[in-house]
Amino acid sequence: MKRVVITGMGAITPVGNNVEAFWESLKAGKCGIDNITKFDTTDYRVKLAAEVKDFDPLLYMEKGEVRRSDKFVQYAIAAATQAVKDSGIEENVAPERFGVYYGSGTGGFDTFIDEHNNLLNRGPLRVSPHFIPKMIVNMGAGNLAIKFNAKGPCVGVCTACATGTTAIGEAYRAIKGGYADAIIAGGVEASISPLAVAAFMNCMALSESEDKTAASVPFDKRRGGFVMGEGAGALIVEEYGHAVKRGAKIYAEVVGYGSTCDAFHVTAPDGSAESSGRAIADCLKESGRSFDPEKVYINAHGTSTPLNDKTETQAIKNAFGEDAYKVHVSSTKSMTGHLLGAAGAIEGIAAILALREDIIPPTIGYCEKDEECDLDYTPNTANKTEVEMAMSVSLGFGGHNACVGFAKI
Repeated sequence: MKRVVITGMGAITPVGNNVEAFWESLKAGKCGIDNITKFDTTDYRVKLAAEVKDFDPLLYMEKGEVRRSDKFVQYAIAAATQAVKDSGIEENVAPERFGVYYGSGTGGFDTFIDEHNNLLNRGPLRVSPHFIPKMIVNMGAGNLAIKFNAKGPCVGVCTACATGTTAIGEAYRAIKGGYADAIIAGGVEASISPLAVAAFMNCMALSESEDKTAASVPFDKRRGGFVMGEGAGALIVEEYGHAVKRGAKIYAEVVGYGSTCDAFHVTAPDGSAESSGRAIADCLKESGRSFDPEKVYINAHGTSTPLNDKTETQAIKNAFGEDAYKVHVSSTKSMTGHLLGAAGAIEGIAAILALREDIIPPTIGYCEKDEECDLDYTPNTANKTEVEMAMSVSLGFGGHNACVGFAKI
């Protein structure tokens, strides 16, 4: 089997529209959560979200392309353009060996609502012919393949909130198995809209706090729901020999991947954490290495919901046993909110940079300990410490669990 590395990264997030800005914000504990500006929240119990700020799609696309694309595709193209440029891969890979594994939880949500309103208010002849290609979930992957002439495997991944991590992991497996030399992997979401917020609000998933510092508080006893975020992350996943031959910068080696399903409930996690713990354990096992638990960092799913955080704590204990108390854990969702299908992609980037710089980003807003969440969650301040392995864990509606592991090379 082939070795697999990361050679490029790009990010559009609520705390920065490139990787450097994103990472500096995480290390500083900067919060990207604020009042929703995209629509009037007067009739909503939920007032806060983590919106992308100052995003200009014309930095990455022509005006006509912007007009014909949903915001989720614009975010995806922006993040991927950054990653491709960072890696220098575009002119150094055969098109038929260049792939895309990229996903979204909801696809073109704004487009769906806009065109449905057109149908109701203006009639069927006024529905845009661009509706379907703007809206369907695979168009993130499809547009990236077109833009970068990637004629290898192209997969539109959708595993709810585990999408970004699943995309990285499946790209890793494809390259490890010899099916491609390089793949653009990651996830995107752009669904902070009246309907989506109302839907999550009414299924009691969102925080109703109006305090920006106490809305997304993963693992804290006060947690009451997640804060919706938006954005995109993209990583260039590449075969090690191919990267070395072209003199590429290598951020980290991908050393393991675990993918399981709770097969339990459409939204709630299985509290036993049997399957979610197994995803972490499978990732560790595939690495084939022995890591000092005090030098392991887990970027947790850490949504700030009552069920997720205690279940994920149990999953880490199931995978590591007593060593779980030695592992460094944090949830960057305390700063970015929950980017849904994009979460695993930007959190994978955070895990890689934590590994590269030996810095654990904090879980900000942490004040009140929960007896059911009793691990080291790196409260409030970044921790400078040696990291040998960094893991990114994602758990999605439908019971999807994914974990990807990175090590220094």
